[in-house]
Amino acid sequence: MGKFSFDNINGMYFDILKEIGNIGAGNATTAVATMLNLTLEMKVPKVELIAVEDLGSAIGPEEQTIVGIFLEVKQDISGSIMFLMELEPAHYLVDRLMGVMGGVGGSKGADFSDMELSALKEIGNIIAGAYLSALSSMTNLVILPSIPYISVDMAAAILSVPAIQFGQYGDNALMIQTKFGADRMIDGYFILLPDEDSYDKILGSLGITL
Repeated sequence: MGKFSFDNINGMYFDILKEIGNIGAGNATTAVATMLNLTLEMKVPKVELIAVEDLGSAIGPEEQTIVGIFLEVKQDISGSIMFLMELEPAHYLVDRLMGVMGGVGGSKGADFSDMELSALKEIGNIIAGAYLSALSSMTNLVILPSIPYISVDMAAAILSVPAIQFGQYGDNALMIQTKFGADRMIDGYFILLPDEDSYDKILGSLGITL
């Protein structure tokens, strides 16, 4: 049984998580910029520990509909990752990717065509892959993502899964907020959910003991 708990996380490990967030966000911004053929600016990511019971409202009201892209993680570690966006930036990214100008924003609501959902999954896949690549480089672990799954639902529903999973390990969860854009800035939220034994592997590969 692993010994990891966010309740006894130390400062050194948290600093490394921040660095992984910085590198991952930079990789993700570069990948999305190439995908959209744009020059994108990136703000320094915000890395914070959030109480498990507050996950459902971490990016807005629990009843707010958001986009969640979910991937399983396998090989040297196992678990899952999630990338979350509000509806308006999700529509904006899809429109830019598909060459649609104008009419972007929350007025489109939660309606996405199959093609738009496919495009969102690919965007999420690239962003999540960039974070996993950063984690893999720093730990020398082989970390492979599954195909992405997408959900458009209330935040409380989408985040109930990580809330339950993190609740097994402690009272707090880690969330990385990324902000990037060109003519407008986009907020994206990233949650890494390794299982308990995998956290011990990550800690061990970084030479950290709790």
